[in-house]
Amino acid sequence: MRILFVCLGNICRSPTAEGVFRRLLMERQLEQRFEVDSAGTHDYHVGKPPDARSIAAARRRGIDLSGLRARAVDARDAERFDLILAMDDENLDELRRRFDATYHHRLALMMSYAPDARTNAVPDPYYGGERGFEEVLDLLEQAAEGLLSDLLSRDANSK
Repeated sequence: MRILFVCLGNICRSPTAEGVFRRLLMERQLEQRFEVDSAGTHDYHVGKPPDARSIAAARRRGIDLSGLRARAVDARDAERFDLILAMDDENLDELRRRFDATYHHRLALMMSYAPDARTNAVPDPYYGGERGFEEVLDLLEQAAEGLLSDLLSRDANSK
């Protein structure tokens, strides 16, 4: 199963989602069953590491984002990934515009996997303070648990 996490510039939310999900997979010894990546709908930060505040907040929770580098979503991503998860409606709409309708069934909001959350979007912390980066982690940890649970139950039901 190949999963792509997407936000605007790929330096805050989507690399954090990638890191959170990778850690969850490692904790459950499932990393061999999934390929995980992240990208941005815009190319503002291609080649750059995640925002230093994202790196620091994730590090405080035992997640290392320092080796990640921003990239822009590519048309081939629609074919390559089984599931493409946007951090908010604007990025989901952008993905729908870019990808052929044949692939729209692969698109979803990350927070759709956290039905108890009080939001359907992971807010962009870029222009806010440190608390925003912690909130992003809180939301993504909740959604990652729901995502993994959903994927594992789908796998069990397909056998």
